[in-house]
Amino acid sequence: EVQLVESGGGLVQPGGSLRLSCAASGFTFSTYAMSWVRQAPGKGLEWVSGFNGGNSDTAYTTSVKGRFIISRDNAANTLSLQMDSLKPEDTAVYYCAKARDKWWNMGMDYWGKGTLVTVSS
Repeated sequence: EVQLVESGGGLVQPGGSLRLSCAASGFTFSTYAMSWVRQAPGKGLEWVSGFNGGNSDTAYTTSVKGRFIISRDNAANTLSLQMDSLKPEDTAVYYCAKARDKWWNMGMDYWGKGTLVTVSS
């Protein structure tokens, strides 16, 4: 059974940092792309960042480039998202998602339950 469990969310002031983690189990983690997707209050899902499986290719949505860094530890089956220079508009529930294949843009088939990030003074 595929399981994705996010952690690391919380309340942070604008300009602050948070590090999200996703513990994965139930599949061969290293061979699948993984993504972070967020949903701001009252808005739809927004893809944030992806990390391909089998190589070190990554991608980011424009609004987080230069502020967020996605990483993965295949030995520990863990996906992470380092978020720096946080802005109020980054407030959202952040979901970890498994891709259907080794490319992050091939769609996602499993999701975690999410972790809430609130950026506010």
